This record gives sequence, structure tokens and C-alpha cells, in this order.
Amino acid sequence: MLLYICRHAWAGHYGDPAWPDDSLRPLTSDGVERYGRVVAALAERGVAPERIATSPYVRCVQTAELLARGTPHTPPVEELMALEPGANLAVLLSWTKGGRADEVAWVGHNPDVERLVADLVGDRGASVRFAKGAVAAIEFAGPPEPGAGTLLWHVTAKLLGV
Repeated sequence: MLLYICRHAWAGHYGDPAWPDDSLRPLTSDGVERYGRVVAALAERGVAPERIATSPYVRCVQTAELLARGTPHTPPVEELMALEPGANLAVLLSWTKGGRADEVAWVGHNPDVERLVADLVGDRGASVRFAKGAVAAIEFAGPPEPGAGTLLWHVTAKLLGV
């Protein structure tokens, strides 16, 4: 199984008085456009999730929807509280195992995405920096479990040239 862990795309600034409820802070128009190019580049390289889970925060939902629309299967997007800030790995693993898919994506927040990658590849001391819009691919020989994954790649928009 392949698990893609994605940090939400470029959103407005944290603490902006226009968004007193941070969960409602949306992607910027540039963020939408740029992440669309990231998704197109990833889809050209074979990224094709069949299921997508996302934090219910607006910027993550928007990111997940861009990923769904830009990849081959146009997978459903499911909002999970387990991907809100302070992500719950056990719940995410249960959700992932509960569906039949060879490729799954989770869309969440920093620093959670960094911690999730470290936990899944078995090194809690690992540090994988996630810029906005970054994506990591982790491969599992069987069901996803902490420490059982292999980090195949990690890309940023800059690395993709977008």
C-alpha cells in the first residue's frame, strides 16, 4: 500500500484578524493555483489515491479537493477530526485499514504531518520538513503500522518546479 501524507497548500496568514476562527482560514488564490500545478505534476508521475482523508479545516478540505480533482480516480474526500491539529495516528490507521485501497492520502497540518511520517517510518527522532503543499509517499508491505513504512519520496512545489 502507498500512503501519501500531504500538508495543506498556501493559506492566509495565521492570526489574520479576518479569520478569528483559524479553522475557517482558506487557501489563497495563488495557493489554489500553485497546488493545482503540484497535483498535475504528481499525477503525471503516477500519484493516484483512491481515498483521501482530510482535516475538516477549510484550507485542508480545499487542498484535498484539489488533489481529488487532479488525480485519475477522482476519489472521495472524507473529513476526519483525527487530522485536526494534534492528529491521532491510531484513528487514521484504523480509517485507512477500513477501506479497500492500494493508494490513500491524508491531508493535514504541520507539525503533525512531520510527526506522522516519523512515526510511520519508525524513527520518532526523524525530521522531515514539510513546506506548505509538500507531499511524502510511504510504502507498506502490508497494512500500515507505526514503524513499518518506507519513505519512498518527499517533494515540495519548489522541487517539482512549480
